Amino acid sequence: MKVALKRELKSWAKSILIAILIAFVVRNFIFSPYIVKGVSMEPTLHNQEKVIVNKMTFTGNFDRGDIVIIEGKEKKYIKRIIGLPGDKVVVKNDKLYVNGVYYNEPYLAKNRKLAEQMGSRLTGDYGPITVPKDKFFVMGDNRLESIDSRNGLGFIQKEKIIGKGKIVFSPLSDLRNIR
Repeated sequence: MKVALKRELKSWAKSILIAILIAFVVRNFIFSPYIVKGVSMEPTLHNQEKVIVNKMTFTGNFDRGDIVIIEGKEKKYIKRIIGLPGDKVVVKNDKLYVNGVYYNEPYLAKNRKLAEQMGSRLTGDYGPITVPKDKFFVMGDNRLESIDSRNGLGFIQKEKIIGKGKIVFSPLSDLRNIR
């Protein structure tokens, strides 16, 4: 009986150790949760929403429009990639131009309307700037309330991007893919 109990305990210990190891690898290298803090990404993301972050960014495949988590000096930020390495970015009359081509940002419609009601523009004129190699230009969707590449974060090094926001999972009533 003692031998069978020892064997059973060893089996359980091994299973628990493997489960802990898998959880550690997944949490630190593949997916992890992130809590949105602040209003800089509204209406796309809201304060205190919980987001699943895909940390498999070692391939460096980032696209314009991706929502990314950035490791700052004192805290993490969540922003949208606007300019890729080598892009020329200009904002003129509340319209974004990348490499001389107008870039439609439908996710700004609600905030643009609010800014107009306040007698303001959502995004002040900015640029032209050229994004350096291996860096990105990012902005929040709530341009009036965002600290981003325009006003504090500067260009973002590729190594500072933790991952891409993929899914809002909390609150459950707001469960959705991030686009």
